[in-house]
Amino acid sequence: MDIKDIKELIHALDASSIQKFEMEEGSLKIKISKTAEVASAAPAAVYQTIEAPKAAVAASAPAAPAAAVEAAPVAVAEDLYIVKSPIVGTFYGSSSPGTPAFVKVGDKVAKGDTLCIIEAMKIMNEIESEEAGEIVEILVQNEDIVEYGQPLMKIRR
Repeated sequence: MDIKDIKELIHALDASSIQKFEMEEGSLKIKISKTAEVASAAPAAVYQTIEAPKAAVAASAPAAPAAAVEAAPVAVAEDLYIVKSPIVGTFYGSSSPGTPAFVKVGDKVAKGDTLCIIEAMKIMNEIESEEAGEIVEILVQNEDIVEYGQPLMKIRR
C-alpha cells in the first residue's frame, strides 16, 4: 500500500459516516478515527496512520499484485462474472431520480456499457461493464452505501 492508496482511503472515510477504521496488512498497520472537538460545534477529523518500516514494506511487496487481482471483478463460475465496486461510495442505478436504470435483470450488456454510478466525495463515477453478457442479478439497492470490492452485479457471459 503506497501513500496514494492511504490518501484515497482517508478521503473515502472522511466522506463516509464511519467513525473508526483499523487495518492490518502484514506489518503495515493503519488506524484512522474521527473525533469531535468539545470546543467546536462542527466535528473535526483526526487521522493517525502507523506505517511499518520501509524494510518491512519492501518484504510485503509481493503481496501487492495479489491485492490488485482481488480488486478486479472475479469469475465465480465459468459463465458468471461478478462486478465489484472499485471505490467506497453511494450506489445509483440511474443517472438521476425518476430516470430509467442503466441496467436491470435480464438486460444484455456489451463491454464498456455503463452499469451504474458510484458517488464518492461528490464525484459521480460511472462503472462500466468489463464483460459482455446478460445481467443475472443486481446485488445492491439504489442509494446503498457500497464498500471497496463489494459485489454489485452478476453477469452471465
